[in-house]
Amino acid sequence: MPTLPWTPLNPTTPGTRAYAMAGCFQAATPSQVPRFLLKSLAAWNQIKHAPGAIGASLIAQPLERTFYTLSAWEDRDALYTYVRTEPHRSIMTELRPSTRRAVFTFWETPVEELPISWDEARRRLREQESADRAGQILRQY
Repeated sequence: MPTLPWTPLNPTTPGTRAYAMAGCFQAATPSQVPRFLLKSLAAWNQIKHAPGAIGASLIAQPLERTFYTLSAWEDRDALYTYVRTEPHRSIMTELRPSTRRAVFTFWETPVEELPISWDEARRRLREQESADRAGQILRQY
């Protein structure tokens, strides 16, 4: 499962905006990669039926222990409802201790600009990771 391409899930209304989310997760050890893969598939199966999900894509880079997720939602509430619903809720709890790093970024985009490119998602993730690091450094002082 290296890449699951952008999959449209529910129709959109022209002229509206989508709430986008990109995430990057890194397993702490190589032995955790199969578990991350299985949990990623469970979350993928859930999102295909999630109310308010507009589209989604996943990239797995098992040799780097890295997993990317990209999704668009009707609104923030739809995303947060998905996150709090099983199995996603348990997946987060189970994987948190074996996650080396996790970065998330959120933004709004016109539905006419969907699907979001992975170049755009990765750019936003890099910016978020830099901002997170800067915040951590400032909190040390």
